[in-house]
Amino acid sequence: MALGHHIDAEKLINQSRDHPIHKHTGRRVDLHDIPYTSRYDVDIELPRFQLPEKGCDAKVAYQLLHDELLLDGNPNMNLASFVHTWVPDECQKLMEENLNKNLVDQDEYPAAQQIHERCISMISHLWHAPKDATAMGTATTGSSEAIMLGGLSLKRRWQEKMKKAGKDIHNPGPNIVMGAEAQVALEKFARYFEVDCRLVPVTKESNYVMSAKDAMKYVDENTIGVFVILGSTYTGWFESVSEMAAELDEYEKKTGNYVPIHVDAASGGFVAPFAYPDYVWDFKIPRVHSINASGHKYGMSSVGVGWIIWRSAEFLPKDLIFELHYLGETDYSFNLNFSRPAHPVLAQMFNFLNLGFGGYRRIMQNNLSKARLLSRALENSGYFTLLSNIHRPKPLDAQGAIPVISNAAAQLAKGHTPFNEEDAEYYYEGLPVVSFRFTDEIKSQYPTLKQAWVQEQLRAIGWIVPNYPLPPNCEDTEILRVVVRESLSGDLTRKLIIDILNVAEDLLQGAGPSSSMAKVSAKAKQVSGPGQKGTGLDTAHISAHTSTYAKPC
Repeated sequence: MALGHHIDAEKLINQSRDHPIHKHTGRRVDLHDIPYTSRYDVDIELPRFQLPEKGCDAKVAYQLLHDELLLDGNPNMNLASFVHTWVPDECQKLMEENLNKNLVDQDEYPAAQQIHERCISMISHLWHAPKDATAMGTATTGSSEAIMLGGLSLKRRWQEKMKKAGKDIHNPGPNIVMGAEAQVALEKFARYFEVDCRLVPVTKESNYVMSAKDAMKYVDENTIGVFVILGSTYTGWFESVSEMAAELDEYEKKTGNYVPIHVDAASGGFVAPFAYPDYVWDFKIPRVHSINASGHKYGMSSVGVGWIIWRSAEFLPKDLIFELHYLGETDYSFNLNFSRPAHPVLAQMFNFLNLGFGGYRRIMQNNLSKARLLSRALENSGYFTLLSNIHRPKPLDAQGAIPVISNAAAQLAKGHTPFNEEDAEYYYEGLPVVSFRFTDEIKSQYPTLKQAWVQEQLRAIGWIVPNYPLPPNCEDTEILRVVVRESLSGDLTRKLIIDILNVAEDLLQGAGPSSSMAKVSAKAKQVSGPGQKGTGLDTAHISAHTSTYAKPC
């Protein structure tokens, strides 16, 4: 075991310092406002885990934290995250101008509150809330809070229904059904608010998301609702809201039990309306009571803002709404958090106004196009198997002209040419996510090869590409995953393809897990003379990996 595992680093640092003679020399304190030349961190040690007795100059405080934060990864290269990492300069300026506004102070900041209400109205229309309904929703600090509010509404309505029927609400108590690939926030709701969490196992056959038919095995009269996930964080696949609703319709006919749906559209809520405008998943389905999404993901706002929208006011139980009388006038609150910043909401409205429907559609189509390029290159390399499906065309219709979609004639009427390969609607629906693993042949041929080494070597280059197991029931399979966002340009996508394939080839030629070991391995092969397979990949190599892909028969 390394000796460093037995060493107290902080104690060693303290023992290694110069003798503190300067504390007796009367050094001028005003020199300390120059971060580096003042030697501030040496002469006057700032405590790391308790409040300093005396503060330091603002320039020094900034520089100390600025330098430490340089050790973070580059957000733009963080392909593990769905969170948006870039906004235009004008949007950033708008946020900076409003950093000191608290959205809860509705009387003091009425303009910010009105913008918040307009966002709710716009999103309600985007998700096809009934035309005769009053837009009902709120901004949250992210999808986690929004999920809590959606789940609480389902629980309250179930309790009211059971009480009216004279039934016990405690024994056996409420339960909620969701796929095992659910993000942790969904499970948090169940645990925090004492609802039995019924996880539906996922399978390869179900594309690693919840099957509607399998979900019905877990539904009973104590089910407060079903969480349907519009965009798995593992593979980007959409769970089918329409299939889940159809199964629940049949269940209600047989049993009389009504079970609603909440759609967790954390990422898909701002992808599906623009990339797949005819895909049915939202309030068009009567059984959908509420929907949540993250504005700071594909809504392209800054961290952190989420949204929850209810079908209409009747689906938000009144006992979750609080009247506030101490902020200047009567206001209403139904958030878990009280104070929250206004600037992410303003950034959301900026994007709505700046991009409009057409701008969002262009960006989502572009994201999916880059994800398809990456998918095809990896799949056709022979090194990787793809678990995401957004690059695979849907089956063709009887004439072999266009994929089978719900309203092909309407698509043609819109001007779509038969089988337009640039249109996301002609491929399976999903998020711009590329989920992949080594092929079975590679794993069989190289039994000691660890897929996690790909993550480690890419991290040494600068890319953050996670490697992790699939959900329970499939956890023996590990995947690498890339989330394509607006800031991953076409040029960066090309560079990413080159780096992934170079790393794969290095590993297959005996390189170890670290970048330094890969370089040593490559150097050894150069010394050994000609005849060794090279590891360089050029533009022609990429072209060979991306120019063709399997077309349906």
